[in-house]
Amino acid sequence: MRHVLITGGGSGIGRAMAEAFAAAGDHVHVTDVDADALATCPSAWDTSLCDVSDEAAIAAVCDKMPAIDVLCANAGIAGPTAAVEDVTLEAWRACLAISLDGAFLATKHAVPKMKQAGQGAIVVTSSTAGQYGYPYRSPYAAAKWGVIGLTKTLAMELGPFGIRANAICPGAVEGPRMDGVIAREAAAKGMSEEDVRSGYAAGVSMQTFVRASDIADMAVFLGSDAAARVSGQVIAVDGHTVNPDPKI
Repeated sequence: MRHVLITGGGSGIGRAMAEAFAAAGDHVHVTDVDADALATCPSAWDTSLCDVSDEAAIAAVCDKMPAIDVLCANAGIAGPTAAVEDVTLEAWRACLAISLDGAFLATKHAVPKMKQAGQGAIVVTSSTAGQYGYPYRSPYAAAKWGVIGLTKTLAMELGPFGIRANAICPGAVEGPRMDGVIAREAAAKGMSEEDVRSGYAAGVSMQTFVRASDIADMAVFLGSDAAARVSGQVIAVDGHTVNPDPKI
């Protein structure tokens, strides 16, 4: 039985990852800043209330785990939806602190256990915004580009120790979080929510949003022995984005 640490695992993509790893027979440890979300997790899971931008907090989580075979550095926040000149430095730094610093800190404190074991897999949640850019979401796009650079560097640095690192780039994932993104984007662009939603679908060759479970399935694969020679890769699970923002 493998030990899997999933940050931001109380809901959304992280929750789907935890459910998928648990279904595969792995023991999961989920962190989140939402105590109510953690309270709904199955009793078989370990949970920790943890802000991933707090180094002491994430270090404590890693220290108390007997092993970390797979790390899913998934925690992230949407950040502001605004023209770049209207983004405050405080909002910029808050987005990068969770989405980029959080991935770095989780990796920093998980890697010693992986090195000790001589193996491990790191799966970082990026976004198609980290491949194409994302108008009106500059902090989010910068963070998601940053985690791709981090992932590729980790793959090179940690490969000699038997540790793999890959990034998943979800496209538009259906659910409450995406609903909020669409609402804020519609307001920023002066468009209807339905037009924004249709624009997202039109920019994907499969003409559909993806499910959190689709992302989770890829994470389980990348964490498994079936992906033993897959490292340093950036894999989009998005139905094939052909135009990231057809309305711009």
